[in-house]
Amino acid sequence: MAAEEPAFTLVLHEGDFEVRDYPALVVAEVTVTGDQKESASKGFRLLAHYIFGGNTKQQSIAMTAPVAQQRVSERNAMTAPVTQIPHAGSWVVRFHLPHGYSLATLPKPDDPSVQLKNLPPRRVAVVRFSGWADQKEFDAKTAALSDFVKSHGLRANGPASLSQYNPPWTLWFARRNEVMIPLEP
Repeated sequence: MAAEEPAFTLVLHEGDFEVRDYPALVVAEVTVTGDQKESASKGFRLLAHYIFGGNTKQQSIAMTAPVAQQRVSERNAMTAPVTQIPHAGSWVVRFHLPHGYSLATLPKPDDPSVQLKNLPPRRVAVVRFSGWADQKEFDAKTAALSDFVKSHGLRANGPASLSQYNPPWTLWFARRNEVMIPLEP
């Protein structure tokens, strides 16, 4: 059975590029330090511990996709989906929680570094790609997506984030990744 993904409305589709509208979502996120790869691993482990029962109710919560990673921005810390966000070596790693959960119904994490939050509805520009989602590829796809945003008269409203949809054992050519940039409404 495939992992649940957040629903969205497709606004524009051109090749590997899309503009999407996401509804409000509930997320679990953690801020970690290190390079992009190291932070993704650290953050994933902390969030996985929470959803696999590391919470006040010892309740398992279904795994969803993608896992998002965004560099912490000096201007605006933590504005992304299941994402990893950098700021001087700090990244936010985020899981979207399954549909039907709210902050009131979720068990409290055992680890205080795991934060539960509501994300407001948002519009994002997205570029999809396969292969390894390393820092070099993230930077290249972010530049291409920024060019797409500008060429369509859109305006970015925060830092880019990286979303990865596959488990670590997935072969490189079968991996699904996306870079997302939040847009002004």
